[in-house]
Amino acid sequence: MAHPVAGVILAGGTASRMGGGDKGLLTIGGRTLLQRVIDRLSPQVEAMVLNANGDPRRFSAAGLDVVADPLPEPVGPLGGILAGMRWASARHPGLHHIVTVAADTPFFPGDLVARLWRAQVKATDIVLARSLGRVHPVFGLWPTDLAADLELYIMNGGNRRLQAYAGERHAVILADFPAGPAADPFFNINTPDDLKQVRDRIEGKER
Repeated sequence: MAHPVAGVILAGGTASRMGGGDKGLLTIGGRTLLQRVIDRLSPQVEAMVLNANGDPRRFSAAGLDVVADPLPEPVGPLGGILAGMRWASARHPGLHHIVTVAADTPFFPGDLVARLWRAQVKATDIVLARSLGRVHPVFGLWPTDLAADLELYIMNGGNRRLQAYAGERHAVILADFPAGPAADPFFNINTPDDLKQVRDRIEGKER
């Protein structure tokens, strides 16, 4: 079920451990990793946008708006979150939250948004996902009203880690997700070996 949030797919990384390029454009079982992420997120949100830097035309097949980091220098996922907040406020002013996901994590939960949404106590809370005792700050629920505060934090040289921003300045709630040592839904592709594992897992099921 879709919730009143905008989904933001973060694809602004450099994929240095994969030799560069866009991990989201890697093909697994005849479909790109990005399309798999879109298909997983789409039923959970009311709108979606892709955050990526550089020429947006390389993502034209995805059929999404593409927004770049709105700052003069790369600041990691914080820049993508800020871009998503600004996009949601401008294009979908009735939606007051965004949920962020990574473009290289194809197994994230089908109830990600529902669990994050239920975990919030106040509309101003930031909610981050956790599994196996590990926090996954790229998978979070963020109020769009925090955009000005986040931009000020970045411009003033704040710590670029997502948890540092969230924990230092705001109330943070952690939402726990079930996982097993061999089946963490937040497993992401960082290396060629990770890609092989994901291909074996997905292509084995889809044969």
